[in-house]
Amino acid sequence: MTALFLRDLKLSVRAGGGALIGILFFLTVVAVIPFGVGPDLKLLSRIGPAIVWIGALLSALLGLDRLFQAERDDGSLDLLVMQETPLVLTVLTKCAAHWTATGLPLVIASPLLGLFMNMNEMAIGATALTLLVGSPAITFIGAVGAAVAVALPRGGLLVSILVLPLTIPVLIFGVSATYAVVEGPQPFLPPFLILIALTLFFAVLGPAAAALALRNTTD
Repeated sequence: MTALFLRDLKLSVRAGGGALIGILFFLTVVAVIPFGVGPDLKLLSRIGPAIVWIGALLSALLGLDRLFQAERDDGSLDLLVMQETPLVLTVLTKCAAHWTATGLPLVIASPLLGLFMNMNEMAIGATALTLLVGSPAITFIGAVGAAVAVALPRGGLLVSILVLPLTIPVLIFGVSATYAVVEGPQPFLPPFLILIALTLFFAVLGPAAAALALRNTTD
């Protein structure tokens, strides 16, 4: 599993510059908002956490279609399905490598992009923390869509269509937890704990559903 994790991590970084493309897209989405909203700094700081979360969500969707595509192209997907190691554990490892290469850079870049939105220190910290906790759920959900669309010649758009509605609860509770810190008076802990619960739930359900879809694809 360690070898698979390191292999997928290298492929995610090298194949099309996945991490760099995600950060650049994240930067583009967040940077253009002030031009559309105008010079109202209070408005920017108020909508800043939601914009950063939406930008991170859209950026995370970019590389999901390549989660199993390399194995499909070189024929090693059949070997992954037939190996002795449980396929669920293999999918979980691939998801962890994918998030490390594409999701973690978005979390690291979010404080810098929060400055573009005139967010204060508490808002920037809360946004980064909620992204750190909630963004893995997007990868686990995306693994299911990537497994369903892996056999299709142009499955990238289909993956986004399948995954985006399922990520709405993650977005809602991530933004709610951030606003609880910034504005109050609602407590921060309930939406934050629900966000953690969503990540843990999809960490179990996502790899299992993706493994089932991969088995059906290779049959």
